[in-house]
Amino acid sequence: MKLSDFRGQRVVLYFYPKAETPGCTTQACGVRDHRAEYAREGVTVLGISPDPVARLSSFAENHDLDFRLLSDEDHAVAEAYGVWVQKSMYGRTYFGNERMTFIIGSDGRVADILRKVKPAEHDERVLEALARTRPPVA
Repeated sequence: MKLSDFRGQRVVLYFYPKAETPGCTTQACGVRDHRAEYAREGVTVLGISPDPVARLSSFAENHDLDFRLLSDEDHAVAEAYGVWVQKSMYGRTYFGNERMTFIIGSDGRVADILRKVKPAEHDERVLEALARTRPPVA
């Protein structure tokens, strides 16, 4: 699958660190719970993490997630979008996805970037960005 497969429609592309963690579960379930609002905006939502496909499949099944979760195990997509960053927790340094969301316009260009999104605020911020970047009605 390539982003160009979605040319002609708007896409919410969100990067998250790890499936089945509290923050990532809150964020994914928020997307699920706001599916009607995303449908009204006419967008496709894609979530990307470095998790393997089997873990993402289990995550989607466990939480009734009805949108695509994509595996980026080699973090090539995260690196291309600049979200594969050095992190630190409990004195340990490691690399992982920064929580970031990209609004992609129907022309395939980035219309907005939401950085350091808190999981519980994700949908509110995304829906505001979608309204702000909505193409004019012809």
